[in-house]
Amino acid sequence: MSTIDIDSPADARAWFRTERNARVMRFIAGGEWVVRDAARLDGLLAGLTLGDAQEAEIDGSAITRLDSAGALLLLRTKRDMEKAGKRVKSFTLPEIYAPLIDTIEKEHVAPPVVMERRHGPLALLERIGRGTVETGRQGYRMLGYLGRFAIEWAEAMLLPRGNLRFAALIHQVEEVGINALPIVGLLGFLIGIVMAYQGADQLRRFGAEIFTINLLGVGILRELGGLVTAIIIAGRSGSAFTAQIGTMRVNEEIDALQTIGINTFDVLVLPRVLGLLIALPFLTFYADVMAMIGGAVMCYFDLGITFPAFMRQLHEAISMNTFLVGIIKAPVFAIVIGLVGCFEGLQVERNAASVGKLTTRSVVESVFLVIVIDAGFSILFSILKI
Repeated sequence: MSTIDIDSPADARAWFRTERNARVMRFIAGGEWVVRDAARLDGLLAGLTLGDAQEAEIDGSAITRLDSAGALLLLRTKRDMEKAGKRVKSFTLPEIYAPLIDTIEKEHVAPPVVMERRHGPLALLERIGRGTVETGRQGYRMLGYLGRFAIEWAEAMLLPRGNLRFAALIHQVEEVGINALPIVGLLGFLIGIVMAYQGADQLRRFGAEIFTINLLGVGILRELGGLVTAIIIAGRSGSAFTAQIGTMRVNEEIDALQTIGINTFDVLVLPRVLGLLIALPFLTFYADVMAMIGGAVMCYFDLGITFPAFMRQLHEAISMNTFLVGIIKAPVFAIVIGLVGCFEGLQVERNAASVGKLTTRSVVESVFLVIVIDAGFSILFSILKI
């Protein structure tokens, strides 16, 4: 067996040597393989002759210190041997450095990042296809999530297990309902003013200003009151659900709850969705009332219609069905907003960027679904002639 000293222990903190025979090449390393000697070791390893032996052994048992730079040099040497056709029989290091070697080896073999083609018709078609497939998968996952919610809700209502936490439920009613009254009332009032002004401006040309009240009553109670309230709550509370649950996921609080045996669906999802289910119909009614008040104020100052005259015309213009058509949508909107907000929160990865990305996605999905469902209701009521 021949021995070649590449770097002797006497003149360096980090050293290595090779021992070769016809069958095996041994790479022996020792000392402190740390970043301060990385440049010197890199140059010496670049000139390492691997020889014709079919097998190789790496013996680092004499290494006294090892950091990530030294570990990377050792792993690179191992891969160079494998590329040269040698079978590395053993790779020996002090046991304390095994986790470092494993971590760097896994990171190093990660697949390279492939830059997507962002231009050209094929790239556009590829993005459309991927988006369509992902949309289908997202819909499938959310449908399964809806099924789980239905089961958990039924168990909480029917089985005496105490799944439903009433303190958390009341807190959510306060957060999404009572605390939302100022913004919902203000926007409802302003929408009533805008609709009354624009309606009066158009109807004045035909001498039919009094029908501004009919426009307000039907438009607000059937469509705009519930729709605008749902959009406001999607942006206010749906995004809060995603951000809160997502932050808990980043901080590993959800993992802690699961570890101690708590059903996170009962704790995090049910109170939020049920709280929104209770609060949104009342918020919709409140928005309707504030919009009517705003419209009455505008009609008084712009058209000279007094409040008693406004109420008489409103009573003739609408019926109980007009009110019920608008209010019956609110529970459906509440379930959609709550489920989307909680679902996206549970999809958050363990980084802050994911919280912001999925919070934005939550609002977009909620608003989109609310508008689609509202359109579906409008078509259904038209077919049923309600």
